[in-house]
Amino acid sequence: MKANPGGNLDPQHVYGRDTIIELLWDRLETQSIVINAERRIGKTQILRKMQLEPRAGWRPVFRDLEKIHSAQEFAELVYDDIQQFLGRAEKAKNFIQRFFEENETDYVNLKARTWKKLLTSAVEDLMKTAQTVRLVFFWDEVPYMVESIRNADGPQVAAEVLDTIRSLRVEQDRFRVIFTGSTGLHHVLGKLTAAGIPTSAKNDMYHVTVTPLAPHDAETLAKDLLNGEKINCVDPGEAASIIAETVDYFPFYIHHVVAGLRIEELNATEANIRDFVSRQLVDASDPWQLAHYRTRLATYYPDNDDADSVAIILDVLAITANPASSLSVDEILAAATSPGFSVKDRNNLLRLLRLLDADHYLSRDTDGRYRFRFLLIRRWWRVDRGL
Repeated sequence: MKANPGGNLDPQHVYGRDTIIELLWDRLETQSIVINAERRIGKTQILRKMQLEPRAGWRPVFRDLEKIHSAQEFAELVYDDIQQFLGRAEKAKNFIQRFFEENETDYVNLKARTWKKLLTSAVEDLMKTAQTVRLVFFWDEVPYMVESIRNADGPQVAAEVLDTIRSLRVEQDRFRVIFTGSTGLHHVLGKLTAAGIPTSAKNDMYHVTVTPLAPHDAETLAKDLLNGEKINCVDPGEAASIIAETVDYFPFYIHHVVAGLRIEELNATEANIRDFVSRQLVDASDPWQLAHYRTRLATYYPDNDDADSVAIILDVLAITANPASSLSVDEILAAATSPGFSVKDRNNLLRLLRLLDADHYLSRDTDGRYRFRFLLIRRWWRVDRGL
């Protein structure tokens, strides 16, 4: 097996995800799903594996919705996917034929119908058709698409798209979708609520959080990559363990470390592994795209001074003496109101901490204390902020 950082993997090279994939297929029997995950954690590879190796009785359609910028474009995409699934014979039985007969028009004009009617009619006809195989939509980057629609068509239309999809899920009990995205859907819903347009777009969906690999699976992946790249190491098991632990068991970064050792023709010693990772955290070209954790703050927290306040909160948690230690809300507040810091309102602090937890920067323990969720990101934050 060769290292392939950031590339699409063959299903057999997606390690440690069989359990969550079985869970997803099981839940799809009864409801649609929202997948929550930090970027680079491997959610897209999970969906690709499900698409290429579907459970019997299902046919997944994977779509990256980042390219969709209007409600009409989205409706046409779903319409085309459904018609391709139904096949030529079924098309003639469904709303295309009815619309031709009623309006004496053509296919091009058909797609010019209102997006809501186009989307609803297509899904309703899909559900009416007797099929031995069920269609399930894997929609990646849903929040990005909704935000694009909000900007292009307005917040009302963006909310209507989400509400229409929800209505179809409720009214058509065999209609299934999986939502994913690198931006939390809660941010987009928050903007709609702020515009006076609240929506219950996901309250009927099952929520699944994708975590990094279990240590055993991460170490197996690293060991197989070391062997596949023919990298010299005295003890492959020990080297694999060091690689996995150093990058918090993220498969993306494991691939990057092994690829880097191969390119630089380094032996997989502990010193070489740790030095390589350290150099990635300060590399001006940002090969691991870690700056995203800083630059996205302005997008995630655009109101007032929220982005600056969030950076201060992360600074406070990054400079704790023990990397694994956590702080209470009051401890964070005390540190963030000391000279040089500016988070002064406890209620505002609580709001931001909850958002940072939802956005996978922080995790909260059962005592209500907070810490960085991933030690690798904490380590990078300290270096990037010069702490």
